[in-house]
Amino acid sequence: MLMILLAAHVLSAVFWVGGMAFAYMVLRPAVGALDAPQRLGLWRRVFATFLPWAGVAALILIASGYMMMFAIYKTASNAPGYIHMMEGLGLVMLVIYLYLVMRPWQRFKKAVDSGATADAAAGLATIRKIVAVNLAIGVLVIIVATAGRFW
Repeated sequence: MLMILLAAHVLSAVFWVGGMAFAYMVLRPAVGALDAPQRLGLWRRVFATFLPWAGVAALILIASGYMMMFAIYKTASNAPGYIHMMEGLGLVMLVIYLYLVMRPWQRFKKAVDSGATADAAAGLATIRKIVAVNLAIGVLVIIVATAGRFW
């Protein structure tokens, strides 16, 4: 059972953090040459596909993380510090994701759909900053997850 939980946990982290890395470091520069309506429409389609899957990944991460913690350590107080650091940072990432989906994404989607290019561009800039923060936290979580047991 732990093997399945660990596999689900790692694959979900790879999808969520890797998806943000791809969007921020590869797709963003590549679509910069497109004119604004095309670029904003593309981002709208990308987020409409990615954000629900990222939500599924986040739920799997939270559920599998807690299940593994309690299966291995029996109580949260028995878990080492790096597990709590991973837990705390993961919960921060979840809150940031939920904020992104409920506010900036909704505004961006509405602006793109109504043809309000300036508002959509401003919304995309906000989303870009939020993704950059969550990506940085996600990379930190990966470092903690892989190296934390050696501290």
